[in-house]
Amino acid sequence: MKNIVLTGFMGTGKTAVGRELSRLLNMGLIDVDTEIEKSQEMTINEIFKKFGEPRFREIETEMIKKVSENKNVIISTGGGAVLKQENMGAMRKNGVIVCLMATPETILKRTSHNSNRPLLQVENPFGRVKELLNYRRPFYEKADIMIGTDDKTPLQIAEEIIKEISIRE
Repeated sequence: MKNIVLTGFMGTGKTAVGRELSRLLNMGLIDVDTEIEKSQEMTINEIFKKFGEPRFREIETEMIKKVSENKNVIISTGGGAVLKQENMGAMRKNGVIVCLMATPETILKRTSHNSNRPLLQVENPFGRVKELLNYRRPFYEKADIMIGTDDKTPLQIAEEIIKEISIRE
């Protein structure tokens, strides 16, 4: 089976859905952000603060290329991974790209308790979410499959992804 690559904005459920897919399909799970933190020996927040977003994106691209070489795994990416065509090419090589979508209200509700979101450490997080979503939408829409996650459990979303992939095979 091809890799299943989960993309989408922060708070759309990539991590939780990745766990469900891994369990249901008995496939390994690789979280790109976790792999970056391990390789850099610092948190994503610390990387942003110390080196800035451009350097983080370079590290992210290196990691995406590396993990995309795997086969038969679920790969959960960071929300901005789709911004580089190079990343999309690497992810698509061995995988089907699934974009998880949610409304700004849902995203803010899901992320408001987490201070480890460097792009939301601003005065108006709701406005920032809307701005980033609008900018990234065309990139997200390059995914093979788009799945809405509002008012759904990770299990429901995982089952929907499995159904969509099986229809395409």
